[in-house]
Amino acid sequence: MRDGGPEHYRPFVQAYGTYIYHTVHAVLQSPHDAEDVTQEVLIQIYRSLPNYRMDGLKSWITRIAVNRAIDYKRSKARRPEQLSGAGEEALQRATSVTAIGMLDATPSPAAEEVAMKQEWSRALHERVGGMPEHYREVVEAFYMEEKSYEQIAAETGLERKSVESRLYRARSWMRRHWRKEDFE
Repeated sequence: MRDGGPEHYRPFVQAYGTYIYHTVHAVLQSPHDAEDVTQEVLIQIYRSLPNYRMDGLKSWITRIAVNRAIDYKRSKARRPEQLSGAGEEALQRATSVTAIGMLDATPSPAAEEVAMKQEWSRALHERVGGMPEHYREVVEAFYMEEKSYEQIAAETGLERKSVESRLYRARSWMRRHWRKEDFE
């Protein structure tokens, strides 16, 4: 898994995905939020594999999942204008936290790390711009502009459930069309 590509990661997701979901759900107490944070954790683990020291895999995974869930919960608490269960952290915020940053106790990021995050953010914006319009619209509003489902529904004239459905389908589209290599 560590030396292979995305196709070697699927067995890992099948083996640990449910465990990660239950760990995240225990912190968040929301199935919707737990699903989204679980996806973020899986992506974060995949990106962090080169830095994994090959000791205590399950504890490493648990630490990432719990820290990510706590970060999400804190972020959500700082944004009281969003309705409970209607939001999740912006995609940019999710990508700015790395497993190294959570495990390392250094108080400020290195200049190189900041530059890498900025480049990744630029690449992300470019990739979002290439999404189908009906997905791009809700992804930009929800993740980048941090709007709630209700706000997006009001602006686009869609029903709230349609907004949720489009975001779900957009996430599926991203999983099918985006690879880690696209951002390196």
